[in-house]
Amino acid sequence: MKVVGLVSGGKDSCYAMMKCIQYGHEIVALANLKPSDDSVDELDSYMYQTVGHQIVVSYAECMGLPLFRRRIRGSTRHQHLNYTVTPDDEVEDMFILLNEVKKQIPSITAVSSGAIASDYQRLRVESVCSRLGLVSLAYLWKQDQSLLLQEMITNGIVAIIVKVAAMGLNPAKHLGREIAHLQPQLLQLNELYGINVCGEGGEYETLTLDCPLFTNARIVVNDFQVVRHSSDSIAPVGILHPSSFHLEYKKESTSFSNNGKPDSSSEKTGHVCEVEADSVSTSVLNCQSADLASDICTVMDAKLHTSRTKRDTFSICCWIQDPCGSSDRLEKDLTAVLKKIEAQLHGGGFDWVDVLYIHLYIANMNDFALANETYVSFITEKKCNLGVPSRSTIELPLTEVGLGKAYVEVLVANDRSKRVLHVQSISSWAPSCIGPYSQATLHKEILHMAGQLGLDPPTMLLRSGGALAEMQQALDNSEAVANCFNCSLASSAILFVIYCSASLTSSKRMEVQNKLEDFLTSYSQNGSMSKVLDPIFLYVLVPNLPKRALVEVKPVLYVPQDKETVTEAEEWKPDCSKILNCWGFEHSTWHDSCCQKSIIHGKICSIVVSVTNESAAMICSETGQNLADCRYFGTDKHMKRIARFCIYLLNKVLMDSDFSWSYLTNLRIYFTTSLCWTVDVLLGTFTEAFDECTEISRQFEMGKEHIFNLVPVLGSGRCASINDLITCELFASKL
Repeated sequence: MKVVGLVSGGKDSCYAMMKCIQYGHEIVALANLKPSDDSVDELDSYMYQTVGHQIVVSYAECMGLPLFRRRIRGSTRHQHLNYTVTPDDEVEDMFILLNEVKKQIPSITAVSSGAIASDYQRLRVESVCSRLGLVSLAYLWKQDQSLLLQEMITNGIVAIIVKVAAMGLNPAKHLGREIAHLQPQLLQLNELYGINVCGEGGEYETLTLDCPLFTNARIVVNDFQVVRHSSDSIAPVGILHPSSFHLEYKKESTSFSNNGKPDSSSEKTGHVCEVEADSVSTSVLNCQSADLASDICTVMDAKLHTSRTKRDTFSICCWIQDPCGSSDRLEKDLTAVLKKIEAQLHGGGFDWVDVLYIHLYIANMNDFALANETYVSFITEKKCNLGVPSRSTIELPLTEVGLGKAYVEVLVANDRSKRVLHVQSISSWAPSCIGPYSQATLHKEILHMAGQLGLDPPTMLLRSGGALAEMQQALDNSEAVANCFNCSLASSAILFVIYCSASLTSSKRMEVQNKLEDFLTSYSQNGSMSKVLDPIFLYVLVPNLPKRALVEVKPVLYVPQDKETVTEAEEWKPDCSKILNCWGFEHSTWHDSCCQKSIIHGKICSIVVSVTNESAAMICSETGQNLADCRYFGTDKHMKRIARFCIYLLNKVLMDSDFSWSYLTNLRIYFTTSLCWTVDVLLGTFTEAFDECTEISRQFEMGKEHIFNLVPVLGSGRCASINDLITCELFASKL
């Protein structure tokens, strides 16, 4: 991509541009914001470093690139973490500046910034980029600062300290000194006082005088003044005001250029463009065409089916019954489904801002781009001001079982206490989420993580090397996201859902399973971590995944708060024996082999019930004969028996764990298309079984809507052999 580099003069913005070139991008312009008054060294700004702005003008000539500059006219008016467009805010100056750059150089598609740890700054850069249709590149984001500082020095960043404001740093001693000379002291101050080694907490600021990007000249400061802002005895504050400087031209440069090869040219010159515009008018694009809107009317309400749980945190699912295969457009089906869900949300006093997670199932991954276009016409950052939902997108065999081309499940909270991690910048940290879907959402101690592919974060390409390499990268990406919430996969995972592409052989799937087990073992044996939970594993075989990936990992984690949970009053426990006696099930040791569970006492109950051909034969045997004598023939009678068994076993685990159906958050019933059962038949079978359960135990009411949703797959199971006929995935929470 062709990139404009946001430069403050500091080491971080320069090194970020060097990383852009390392990953194959081309820096074609620079952009800088400076004080409205040239005599002012520093502004009271949360966004911009301005100390040394007098020298930044030389970067154009040093790099041989055009430099666009604008005087900062706004101030910090919008102080909340998530930025919304605010007149006269200093962020709008950046918008005007970058808009002019884009206008002058239309080929620019990305913006580089030196953000390392500040969500406040990163989110504002991402907001501006989103409005301008540009990609944010932040290759320093979440990098280890000690290692990062060493990298900068090793790779030729020559920068001096121009501001100090931390314990252990003194204006008289440290201003004007190179970071390479101060590195040992900065590391020591980090150990003593916890200062940020790269100065991310405002402990110090730098000015780059030379680096490999400066192909034409280096900067030499002839003289400077030390200006004290505070004489505090513990952490005095002072800045360096450059009195004079000059450029020292390089006779022949051997530094790397934008194409990554040595550049011996010293003839490139840059120019400076002052951006004076007052404002930029923006228009809002209507993403939904009139033709598509009229097409939605053809999707009759009678074909739309929904399910919904009753808990405070609840799920809504919507799919289209299409047994004749009359559906011809994904956009039409997905719009109809999203409209139906939106209507249900509004009917309950909710909106998209209340949604925590979205499962987007489509019939053909070739329509992924179309699905995204339709999706963003409903779910937008403007509608979700507290953070956009996390999401996983999977191709399922929908049309093979008589469904339409789109199927959506949303998880909704009745409060707005969620915490969302949404990083749109491309970085080396974890894959970016460019658009209205986030990496993870934390709500009431449960971390719902978006499905992670094996994408190499800085390039956003699938890791080469096949399924094992993709799995390793997907786990590394998930771990990076978990670390942002001060937790780890090994110590905090409740559930792993691993989607495997149909192109993977059984042996390759087993290797993927071993890779996951080895990953968790290696992390749990780390000295700083201990495995505290026993997670559930569910493998799902699907036709295709985004980007033609071979594997996708979707973890759910438990992230406890510091405060103790208030003990609830003892609830009424249903009599599971009534169901047992009515349906004729007697507990046997082989039942345990059908069930996985992860229980957080008094908080969370997660269960997966697996029914294989062998266990189905045992379930359908009315005489209790040996397994070798049992047969499963797939009749209506047998399917009813299996549905009852699944509900019986789920009910038993819930009761044994001091839970009931009233705490249900979601219940997915995966079924393999090899069963040759339509959704209609299975829906009726499980509905009848739940009705019987309700009538017998009277512990919950089904109501008009089902509390479960059926998910057609090519296969599912507790291990990568994926040999279940039916798999039930239940999640209940008292939080």
